[in-house]
Amino acid sequence: MKKTTSTPIPRRIILGAALTAAGLALSGCGGATSPSSGGNVELNFVYWGDSNRAKMTDAAIKIFEQKNPGITVKSEYQDSGPYADKLATRFAGGNPPDVLNMANRTLLEYAQRGTLADLKTLSEINLDKIPATIQSRGEVDGKLYGLATGVNLIGMVVNKTITDQAGVTIPDDKTWSWEDYAKFATEVTQKTGGKIYGAGYDVATETGPILLARQRGEDFYTKDNKLGVSEDTIREWFQYSVDLRNAGGYPPAGFFEQIGGSPAQSYLAKGTVASQIIPINNFRGYNEASGGNLVLLRMPGETTEKRRGYSADPSMLWSVAAKSKHPKEAAKLLNFLINDVDGAAETLTQRGVPINPEVTEAIMPKLGADDTKFVQMVADIQKDELAPAYVYPKGASVVADTLKQLATEVEFGRVTPADAAKTFLEKSNAAINK
Repeated sequence: MKKTTSTPIPRRIILGAALTAAGLALSGCGGATSPSSGGNVELNFVYWGDSNRAKMTDAAIKIFEQKNPGITVKSEYQDSGPYADKLATRFAGGNPPDVLNMANRTLLEYAQRGTLADLKTLSEINLDKIPATIQSRGEVDGKLYGLATGVNLIGMVVNKTITDQAGVTIPDDKTWSWEDYAKFATEVTQKTGGKIYGAGYDVATETGPILLARQRGEDFYTKDNKLGVSEDTIREWFQYSVDLRNAGGYPPAGFFEQIGGSPAQSYLAKGTVASQIIPINNFRGYNEASGGNLVLLRMPGETTEKRRGYSADPSMLWSVAAKSKHPKEAAKLLNFLINDVDGAAETLTQRGVPINPEVTEAIMPKLGADDTKFVQMVADIQKDELAPAYVYPKGASVVADTLKQLATEVEFGRVTPADAAKTFLEKSNAAINK
C-alpha cells in the first residue's frame, strides 16, 4: 500500500487570475462522474492546518486505508489564507481535490456554482448520529454541501504566570464585560513596565465582530443571506482597539507581523502579550507553547450585553467535490472523518469537538487535561440560550478581506473607526448584493 503523507501546499498565490477564472469556469460545473472500475483508487484530500495537525491527520488516514483496501489517500495542507487561494486555483483549473476543507465564508459561493456534491445523495455517508443543528450549517437550498469538521468556539486565553508576577487579578469570565477586559489588559501593561502588553487579539479576524454583533442583538449575517451587522457595531469594534491601544493595553501599530500563525509562533508563546483570542480547540497547543500556565476563559460581554454572542458556528466544514472522479470512495473518507472512533482517537479534538456525540464520548478517556477543559467549555456554553447562526452569504470572503484591509487602515490611523465602519458596510453590502 502506498504510504500516506501530508504535503504542505506550495505558497504560490495566483489569486487574481484564479478568482476571475472561478467566476467564469465554475458556474458550468456539473455533477460527479462515475468512479473508474477496478484497480486502486487514489483520493486527493486537502485541508488547512499546521504540521502538528498534519501529523495527527496522517495517523488517522493510515487507519482509513487499512479499513478500506484499494483506496490510498494523498493529503495536502496549508495555513488558512494560502489554503483558500490554492483551493480557488484548483477549482478554477478544473482539478479540484476529492475531499476538502470548505470555509464558512465560501460554502454558499462554491455550492451555488455547482462545484460541491450534495452529501445527502452519497449513501456511504451516515448522518444518523449527526444533530440536525449541525447539518443545517452546511445546507444550501435544501441540499447538504458541508459537514462541520467539529464544534468549536473562540475564547480568551490568559497567561497566569505573567499576571501572577505582575500582581494582576484575572476577571471572572462568567460576569466580565468588555470594559473589564480593557481595564485588565491596561493594568498588565502598566505593571510590567510596558514589557508585556495585556491584550494581543487580532482585530482583523471576523469571528470577533460576529460575536460582538450577536451580543448587540444583531445577526452579522441574516437568515436571508444579507449583512445584518450595524455600522455602529463595526465602529465600536474598531474604536475599542484604538482606545485600548491609546490606554497602553494593546500593542502599538505595526507590532504584529503574523498574529494568525501557529501557537508556537504566537505572541503568547513569545511572552510579549498576556492574552489572546483563539479557537479554543487549539488551547492545548497554545498552552504547551506558552509554558503550560494559560487560563481558558469565555469571551467578555456574554452576560453584560443584550444577549450571548456564542453560537454553533463551525469554522470549517468537510465537502466532496462535485467533479470528483471517485465520489463513492470520497464519501467513504468523509464518513470516516465524522463517524469513525478509531480515526477520531488519532485526531482527538484537533478540529473541535466531534460532531457525532458517540464519537466524542468514546474519545473522552483519551483526552488530556487541556483538551478536556476545552470540551467541557463547549458543553457548558451549549447549555446556554444561544442565538442562531446562518450559512454565510455569497460575497462573505470579500467581507472578510474588507475587514482586514480596514483594520490595517485604522491601526495606522489613516482612517477613523467611524469612516472605516461606513466603508465596511458599503463594500460588504455591494459584495453580498452583487
